Amino acid sequence: MNVKREIKELSFLFEISQILASSMDISEILKPVLRAMAEKLEMLRGTITLLNRETGEISIDEAYGLSDTQRERGRYRIGEGITGKVVQTGEPAIIKDISEEALFLNKTGARINKKDVSFICVPIKIGNEVIGALSADRLFSDEVSLKEDVRLLSIIASMIAQAVRLRQSAQEERQRLINENKRLQEELRERFKPSNIIGESKAMHEVYDIIGRVANADTTVLLRGESGVGKELVAHAIHYNSQRASNPLIRINCAALPENLIESELFGHEKGAFTGAITMRRGRFELADKGTIFLDEIGDLPIQTQVKLLRVLQEREFERLGSEKSIKVNVRIIAATSRNLEELVNLGKFREDLYYRLNVVPIFISPLRERREDIPLLIEHFLNKFNKKYRKRVSLPKDVLKTLINYDWPGNVRELENTMERLVVMSTGGNITASDLPLNIREQSIKRRYTVQVKTALPSTIEEIEKTKIIDAMQKTGWIQAKAARLLGITPRQIGYKIKKYNIQINGND
Repeated sequence: MNVKREIKELSFLFEISQILASSMDISEILKPVLRAMAEKLEMLRGTITLLNRETGEISIDEAYGLSDTQRERGRYRIGEGITGKVVQTGEPAIIKDISEEALFLNKTGARINKKDVSFICVPIKIGNEVIGALSADRLFSDEVSLKEDVRLLSIIASMIAQAVRLRQSAQEERQRLINENKRLQEELRERFKPSNIIGESKAMHEVYDIIGRVANADTTVLLRGESGVGKELVAHAIHYNSQRASNPLIRINCAALPENLIESELFGHEKGAFTGAITMRRGRFELADKGTIFLDEIGDLPIQTQVKLLRVLQEREFERLGSEKSIKVNVRIIAATSRNLEELVNLGKFREDLYYRLNVVPIFISPLRERREDIPLLIEHFLNKFNKKYRKRVSLPKDVLKTLINYDWPGNVRELENTMERLVVMSTGGNITASDLPLNIREQSIKRRYTVQVKTALPSTIEEIEKTKIIDAMQKTGWIQAKAARLLGITPRQIGYKIKKYNIQINGND
């Protein structure tokens, strides 16, 4: 091959590579490839046929120089005609003159005059697998080297195969991610559905009932309750049982961020909006578009930020810091607080209009000490969870379980979970003993037992004192009940009742 042809060929292959790299959609690049081949190789017609592995049929996927009707006719079985043989054997074929070749079937009907028309067909392979064929018609000439054309078409077919393989891999990866996303969404739905929130108390059933009614209502929800009662879990349950479940659930803790950063976190900022804003940043509301935003500890939101949040609630729009362009969002708001918002409103620390906007559907989650019947279920759940996590078989004796049930759990479910993890991790045997319990739980248990003992002993002590005083008064007054009653400051009827109650003998012997 001379230098001039080699340079021309390399330039042509570079052009083909650029076409193949121009789009991830294979259907958009095959026609331009065939058109380039027609222009550079003086090709009369060209086809790219692909094999359907399920049906075993080879059909024209893209063509140059054929009408739609002719393309539709170009269908082959494996081994049928020249194209079928090439796909079957994986070897290229050169037909110098199609008018003299019986295997050339002309199924498309495009070759009206077959004389002096050559046909070249090469396989398109991914590895050792033939997935189709690339073919070209050209006028035969002694000056044309068909073997050189086969070599060039084989290179192009290899490039097409590479492009197909890359796109197949990308499509498979995309499908894998879609399937994984669906699996995770289902897992989240299952994990956060109301039936999986632990608790069978009346208070929790009321919570489940409200979740069921508001999940698809798309209304604003305000979760109330002490820290650690499970407000975030309820927010998850609402989101993952709503029509927004396939879209983001974005959480932000309003108490965890400095006042000068909270607005940027919520609404985003433009480049240069403040010192350190070196790039544009989208805020949590933008990220939550078409989904749900969970504003935890809303009672700690600065008063100035409350004004902007009120606008989002009213108009569903805001501006990034440093921008005057309004951004519209379709987002559901779930807020939560452990603080007394009504008291904050009275103190002027929380806007009254924002309070009413948030308090559309309030859900109160009771503290654990007010629903002790849920504690054994939670203990069992966390014990199983951490036994599995740390590969242990720790169990709780009845006396330890009773101590845990009677504990007030000021940190609520979060404290209980952390305690159970600690007990499982620190356990060296099969059973947890009372001495393994945290000091604060043991101290409260001791105080509770002491208080019960005192309360039980006190009535009998008082009765003994009263009985002794009555006997002493009777003895001082010569066992005359009326005088003894006056001495004690009670009525004769009352002393008579006490004498009978304590079985005091009138002669002074009891």
